[in-house]
Amino acid sequence: MSRQQIVIHRKGWIGTVLLTLYAVLSFGCAAPQVPSRMIYEDPVNFVRLEEDAEVLEEWSPSHHTHPFTIEPEKLRAILLGLKVREHGIALQRWWRGESPLVSAFTDEEVAFLSVHIVEALAEAKANERVTFYLSQPQTFARRIITTGGLYIHGTDLHLILGNWRIVYGIPAYGMIYDRRYPMRPTAAKGFDLIFHPSEAVIPTKSSFLDEVLANSKDELIIDLTKLEPSEPTVSLLNSCVNQDFSC
Repeated sequence: MSRQQIVIHRKGWIGTVLLTLYAVLSFGCAAPQVPSRMIYEDPVNFVRLEEDAEVLEEWSPSHHTHPFTIEPEKLRAILLGLKVREHGIALQRWWRGESPLVSAFTDEEVAFLSVHIVEALAEAKANERVTFYLSQPQTFARRIITTGGLYIHGTDLHLILGNWRIVYGIPAYGMIYDRRYPMRPTAAKGFDLIFHPSEAVIPTKSSFLDEVLANSKDELIIDLTKLEPSEPTVSLLNSCVNQDFSC
């Protein structure tokens, strides 16, 4: 083999190695796409259905109660009942007291979500969950985001707030995670998610680390049966008193 052939052979080998390395790095940096289907999308917001990896097809107890029908006004009342409070450790709370409660969503966001989440729940499959993404562009590369997701299991509504009014800077290169993974935090959370009436909230256990990182109160489980209006029961009792029905 001549010297020129050796040089050409080496260049070809080096080129092949570089292409292979580039392909490996590109694959390694690429985040997997979550299987999803869009319910509503505009340039700054969306509501969609995503496959829930924790639901096992062969184990029916893991299946969500989807599709699920809920009235927009009832969902609106639930969203209005969600409050956020800045998280503080015991020492901070002792020194400055509890931080004030703030509505998790604005009136415009409640109006948007109460329509499209109802639609999403009605179309959801047993292995899907509803996710939402709300953003307010600030500059070309910055936006304020509120994101999360929910699903119905039995008679319980499970809701997690991944980000709440977080300033997200779009990276100059690399993956844009806030739209791809709306249930994942893009920064340390530092807030507690609270619901009123509190009697409808099902207590959950959390680890010490979650307490320290303020991740223990970013998810709520709400018993929907405890949100039913009491008027029908009162009406039935009054009917029994008036002997209009056999009770």
